[in-house]
Amino acid sequence: MGNTDVRVRGLAARAGGWSARHRWAAVGIWVLFVVLAMGLGSAAGRVDVDESDQLKGETHTAARIIDDAGIKQPAGETVLIQSGDGAVKATSGEFRAAVTDVVKAVGATGKVIDVTSPYDTRTISRDGRSALVQFDMRGDADTAADRVEPVLKAVAGVQKEHGSLRIEEIGGASMKKQYDDAFGNDFQQAEYSAVPVALGILLIAFGALVAALLPVGLAITAIMATMGLMGLVSHVQPMSDTANSVMLLVGMAVGVDYCLFYLRREREERDAGRDPGTALRIAAATSGRAVIVSGVTVCVAMAGMLFTGLATFEAMGLASLMVVAVAMVGSVTVLPALLSLLGERVEKGRIPFLGRRRRRQGAPAESRFWTAVLRGVLARPLVSVVVASGALLAVAAPALGMKTQQLTLDQEFGDTLPIVQTYNRINDAFPGGSEPAQVVVRAKDINAPEVRRALADFKQQAISSGASRGPVDVNVHEAQNVALVSVPLVGGSDMDQAVKSLDRLRDEVRPATLGKVAGVEAPVTGQVAGNKDFNDQLLGSVVPVFAFVVVFAFLLMLLSFRSLTVAITSIVLNLLSVGAAYGILVAVFQHGWGASLVGAEGVGAVVTWLPLFLFVILFGLSMDYHVFVVSRIREARMRGRTTKEAIQHGVVTTAGVVTSAAVIMVAVFAIFGTLSMQSMKQMGVGLAAAVLIDATIIRGVLLPAVMALLGERNWYLPKWLHRLPDLTHDESPEPGATAPVRGEGERLSV
Repeated sequence: MGNTDVRVRGLAARAGGWSARHRWAAVGIWVLFVVLAMGLGSAAGRVDVDESDQLKGETHTAARIIDDAGIKQPAGETVLIQSGDGAVKATSGEFRAAVTDVVKAVGATGKVIDVTSPYDTRTISRDGRSALVQFDMRGDADTAADRVEPVLKAVAGVQKEHGSLRIEEIGGASMKKQYDDAFGNDFQQAEYSAVPVALGILLIAFGALVAALLPVGLAITAIMATMGLMGLVSHVQPMSDTANSVMLLVGMAVGVDYCLFYLRREREERDAGRDPGTALRIAAATSGRAVIVSGVTVCVAMAGMLFTGLATFEAMGLASLMVVAVAMVGSVTVLPALLSLLGERVEKGRIPFLGRRRRRQGAPAESRFWTAVLRGVLARPLVSVVVASGALLAVAAPALGMKTQQLTLDQEFGDTLPIVQTYNRINDAFPGGSEPAQVVVRAKDINAPEVRRALADFKQQAISSGASRGPVDVNVHEAQNVALVSVPLVGGSDMDQAVKSLDRLRDEVRPATLGKVAGVEAPVTGQVAGNKDFNDQLLGSVVPVFAFVVVFAFLLMLLSFRSLTVAITSIVLNLLSVGAAYGILVAVFQHGWGASLVGAEGVGAVVTWLPLFLFVILFGLSMDYHVFVVSRIREARMRGRTTKEAIQHGVVTTAGVVTSAAVIMVAVFAIFGTLSMQSMKQMGVGLAAAVLIDATIIRGVLLPAVMALLGERNWYLPKWLHRLPDLTHDESPEPGATAPVRGEGERLSV
């Protein structure tokens, strides 16, 4: 009954059919691919993004000058010695003894050079309560964090001997160590949590262990293969730890989703009375095609990151693109082979009380909840559109006042890291921040009289202009004709004020001094300068990235559904979903509204990289649900149902799989909202909120309401576009139907 052979065409159908017929070969090829990718990647090793190559602009120019000159700048460290109650001054014997002990202790580790006393360098605060012992780490600055542990222990030992004073270390190496430890622990926690969370939800969704393990297994093998490929690709496009973590996040989400779509459709067709072979062919032609369309769309969206010009974003985009492509290929090749091999055994390992009840043969897998919702939506589509879109626009409204910035250490971690408190104490005692701006001056002859005068004028005007309170130090490398000028900026940890000081230094002081000497280069770098250059470059890439993603997504929708209307509504609904996510981010993290509910706090801004990152990720991932739902609506319409009936059928029959997929995504993303770093909380909350909105309000209310209002115009394609390639698939007759309503492959007249 309902087992008539169906002619299917298209890449997904052919791939699924071949895999089902050659199942052991398909499984073997996949395993071989994963093993080879991992082996070759491990043998090749991974090349990571070099800090000097991460940015363009002045920061990059300064790094290039230093590299060309062969100047190796060590990682600087500072030990703060401070009287907690103010009773002990730097002039006292006890304070001097503590300084002496610190100098001896850090020097005895053998890990440091150029240890200086505050009594020699005059790094004593104006109130006399604080002093700084400064030194550099031996060896390469990039790996100093790996060698700083003995120094930290030595300083901690001195602290125990001088309980009346506060003795704490901070610097490039110690900050990087604590940051990497916190960052690594956070992501390790997220990665370890993601798999059991996804598996638990799938167990509830399928009620059988084997069926639940398939999507997780596919996602994990896709991630493993991609990790190997990242090693190979990194020799052309360097990768990073951040790219690795984002790849894991995206890989788990799409790998599980794609397998879920395919597996649910195959199950549904068997429940409807089809034999296993026919059910698998239909799943390949329908859900398999939806997986390919969705996967290509997500890949295109991820490719948008390549237009930023930022090495870290390029690495994230390429890594995400690869894992989506691998998961997509696995879903339409090895998955049909496994389903063919397993047959009814896919139901093995039934979970008590969760085992699904077999439906009446031929009955569609419809959701009662969404059936009730759809009844109201389709009865009053205009009201539904106004209410739903009005609510989303209200949620998105705060995004109009979005402020982005790189988060300072205290904003990023709050008081969770001890070094944050040290950072704040140094900023309070020595305004200007723990890391000054650095001007890298290169001249034909650094000792030329006009260059020397310009350097002296720069020192004087940097302070008189109000950009710095000093001291401004000049370190001349005569052999390389390079001078490194250290300028503590007014503003310290107040990023807005520090940026103003940087602008004054770049736009006023430098042109009036060093800029007047012919042949002199003087780019300004440092933490504040790097953050500003990053922000400027990121903002400059917003328009091309947005344009690329939107235009290509539109074209893919147009080709996949052969409907101008569907393509336009797809873009509009996705933009509305992203806008709502932006509004939630601003409300929670910029204004602090309800921040405590997610264990966060209002930090006054959204981290700079997040809006563009979220746009690319969300625009791609939201297409998963959109393609799946609209494909089912179109399929029902092609079978001869009215548009309203097709909408009803398409939404309620996909509601179960969309809900399961969304719950998994929300749960995985929400894990990142529990991490200690504010930027990770922002990413997790933004992604989880957007997916939740997308799977409910957008797909369950707005999409069907808009399509109901448009009616037959949903399938409008101008005659001059009929020559476009046809990427649609043939629709199968419904179970029990004696003949299809339309001829096989016939196109709608509208």
